[in-house]
Amino acid sequence: MATVHTYLNFNGNCEEAFNFYKSVFGGEFTYLGRFSEMPPQEGMPPMSEADQNKIMHVGLPIGSTVLMGSDTGGEWAPAFLQGNNFSISINPESKEEADQLFNGLSAGGQITMPMEDTFWGAYFGMFTDKFGINWMINFESHQNA
Repeated sequence: MATVHTYLNFNGNCEEAFNFYKSVFGGEFTYLGRFSEMPPQEGMPPMSEADQNKIMHVGLPIGSTVLMGSDTGGEWAPAFLQGNNFSISINPESKEEADQLFNGLSAGGQITMPMEDTFWGAYFGMFTDKFGINWMINFESHQNA
C-alpha cells in the first residue's frame, strides 16, 4: 500500500518555515539538502548563486507521515503561487504501482515531469491532475528494486 505525504513549496523561506514547524512538532529532519548539492543537469543553465543555498528537499516526520518541502528557484520560480504551493506525494511499493498511479491520476491533467530515474535514486514523476491538484510519485527504487 502506498503512503501519502504533503509536500510544501516555498519562495525562498523553506528553511525558516521548517525550523518553525520543527519547533512546534519536535523531532529531527530526516534530510535537509540544498540545490548546491545537485549534480549538474545536462541541458540546464547554471544555477544562480542566489538559488544554490535554497532548500532542494527537507523532511520532518510528524506521527506516521512526513511533512516535506523545498524552495522554488530558477525556471520554477515564476510558477510559484502562494495558496497553491503544495503537492500530494505518494510513495508506492513498486515501480509498477508507481506507473499505475501516475498514469491513472495524470489522465486528463498536465504532466510536469514524466516518470524517470533520478539522481537521488528514486523513480519519480510530477503532474497536475485534471482538477488542478499537484501530485508527486516517488518510488525509492534503491530500496525495493
